[in-house]
Amino acid sequence: MSAMAERTQNLEDHDFSSVTPEDFAALVKQSSAKELDELMRGEPRQRVLAEIFTRMARQFRPENAGSLTALIRWELTGGAGEPTAVYDVTIADGTCAAVPGPTDATPRVTLALGDADFLRLVSGNASPVLMFMTRKLKATGDVALASGLARLFNIPKSTKN
Repeated sequence: MSAMAERTQNLEDHDFSSVTPEDFAALVKQSSAKELDELMRGEPRQRVLAEIFTRMARQFRPENAGSLTALIRWELTGGAGEPTAVYDVTIADGTCAAVPGPTDATPRVTLALGDADFLRLVSGNASPVLMFMTRKLKATGDVALASGLARLFNIPKSTKN
């Protein structure tokens, strides 16, 4: 088995609920886009996305949200054969909650990007501004809200080089 195939297999076998945000950031940093795309297929993709969106509430910084009320819709375009995964993140009254979507509510902003780019973004391994400028991240609706989302969450930093 190649080193890349072995690492992808190791990622697939991870219990992501037991991985710290910093270790997750390191795993993403060490992985190529191809490895991330391989991870984001089938059942492992569902587990990873569920864990990331569950953690958003824990990573939320209500002190930076003030009186913000907003629905942020994430549309994650899967790789070959994978459907677009949709999650709605609601920020209101100093809380944050994420649910698989789409819900009936109208989003204030919709963010669309590929799986590997999403993993890099939420793990602190990519610049949202650069991703937007290079069209890897598409924002429709309130782009000003989108530009300030990073300050609303504790974005992990890889502790490993």
